[in-house]
Amino acid sequence: MELILKYFPDLTPLQIEQFTKLEALYQDWNLKINVVSRKDIDELYLRHVLHSLAIAKIVDFKAGSSLMDVGTGGGFPGIPLAILYPECEFHLVDSINKKLNVVREVMAGLELQNVKVTHSRVEDIKETYDFIISRAVAAMPTFVHWIKGKVAKAQQNDLKNGILYLKGGDLTEELQNYQTAKIFDISDFYEEEFFETKKVVHLPIKWKAN
Repeated sequence: MELILKYFPDLTPLQIEQFTKLEALYQDWNLKINVVSRKDIDELYLRHVLHSLAIAKIVDFKAGSSLMDVGTGGGFPGIPLAILYPECEFHLVDSINKKLNVVREVMAGLELQNVKVTHSRVEDIKETYDFIISRAVAAMPTFVHWIKGKVAKAQQNDLKNGILYLKGGDLTEELQNYQTAKIFDISDFYEEEFFETKKVVHLPIKWKAN
């Protein structure tokens, strides 16, 4: 928890309480339904929570913003961002319902009111969102295809609507066809060694009618 406060010192008492509860909730549910590896559960705040919150170092979401977390797994990056942005709406989507059962229980334990969960392939989701967020569930060309027609037209944030993607390693080849993509090194915001090769990719997506 000290790690979160190190980079996000202005949390409210409720946010501190919610972030503090995360570890026990995930440890408890991970014993029943394994969604996070043993090593990762021991470093939950570093490898999952703080990593998810790197997106908040790129854009400070305005109240009323809508975000869809694709392939959320155990609820990352959606759950930590939903705690940080209680005035925004989050839609967590995954095709594996077993993982979403953990997400639902964590949401209930935190009493999160700004999150909904759907067991679905992302292609079948009909709504549009300001941002589509995810942690490396597919190569960018595949991901762009999945979320076609799901980015909202109206802009309300300083960053253009589109994809915010947590990725690692060399992205040169993967992003060669996306001239508007911008890569942010997470090591510019966090000093921990874990983040040395981690990045946030912002890819603006122009709205198109289906």
